[in-house]
Amino acid sequence: MATRDETAFERDLLDRGYSRRQLAKATALLGAGAAAFRATGALAQQAAKPVAGAVRIGANECWTGPFPIAAEAGFKLVTEGNRYEPDNEHQKLFDAVSAVEGIPVDRIVAWPGSSDPLSRVAVAFASPTRGIVTANPTYEAIWRTGDWLGAKVTKVPLTKDYAHDVKAMLAADPNAGLYYICSPNNPTGTVTPVADIQWLADNKPKDAILVVDEAYIHWTETGTAAKMAATRDDVIVLRTFSKLFGMAGMRLGLTFAAPALMEKMMRYDGGQVTAMLPMTAVACGTVSVAQADLIKARRAEMIANREKAIAFLTKKKIKVIPGSHANMFMIDWGKPAKPMADALLAENVQIGRSWPIWPNVSRVSVGSAADMDAFCAAVDKVWKA
Repeated sequence: MATRDETAFERDLLDRGYSRRQLAKATALLGAGAAAFRATGALAQQAAKPVAGAVRIGANECWTGPFPIAAEAGFKLVTEGNRYEPDNEHQKLFDAVSAVEGIPVDRIVAWPGSSDPLSRVAVAFASPTRGIVTANPTYEAIWRTGDWLGAKVTKVPLTKDYAHDVKAMLAADPNAGLYYICSPNNPTGTVTPVADIQWLADNKPKDAILVVDEAYIHWTETGTAAKMAATRDDVIVLRTFSKLFGMAGMRLGLTFAAPALMEKMMRYDGGQVTAMLPMTAVACGTVSVAQADLIKARRAEMIANREKAIAFLTKKKIKVIPGSHANMFMIDWGKPAKPMADALLAENVQIGRSWPIWPNVSRVSVGSAADMDAFCAAVDKVWKA
């Protein structure tokens, strides 16, 4: 027999225009997510399977692991792995993030990665009648979830400067339930100005939700939407420890949002999911967020590696999409991207994929100096204009 909370969850979806078949998919997505993901690919990571021994610059991972001081904190929790939560680790993380970001503690929730909350916002705030608006190209997870559930999805091309075209996004669906901005954007690495994000927050429908995915925000100093999530009740900011902090395999993400929005995202099994965080990741993340000098140094190292590779490509007259502020950039080969990726893989360098809207363009993640030297050498060997 369904519990009272499950009945309310189902009633909410039906009231927002979902069919009972779509309701079953939403229930599977949240309640038995692992099986649903395998069956549908709704949340599948888009990176190709890594090739052993290759230079791996295709999945936007950091070239190195966590900061050593953070790894030490994580290992201490390994030695205390007999305890579910040795010493109030969740609260330590929330306090550390609050101190750095200026976000009230009651507006911070931690998740095992960021894919789960990204799909939850699609379930909680979009529907067949109140859809999702995103850029194109951008990170597709939210529109893949929307497509699978049966929510309306509208995709809007980037501006000529490769930012999100916020006015066109609003015009494309003035009655959407959810607007999604990824800044810095994946795959372009380009930034949408905070002023533009603020404009969309102020001009969208009052009851619509704006989601700002800041997975790559630590690679740039161009500004953040975190203050909007700290003060507004209609903005959700997503963060992850998978990128600059070098914790992709440790699975830790954050949402910043008003408690009422969090409550809607928690319906069904959210509380159980957020309670299942690996304590090693929590301890590592708690220490990581406060390492301002180490963050700055790692950012500077990445920028140097990125700009050296871009300069090499530019000298060879290979077009690079300009304006990246993240640990990735996009190459327009002027011809289909897949054969170029295959040729580079034959040289033991694995780059990223293309997007359907840009079939001639490959995403390249920024690795170590040695990784990027190997990439440049491989391009030099296989490139033919």
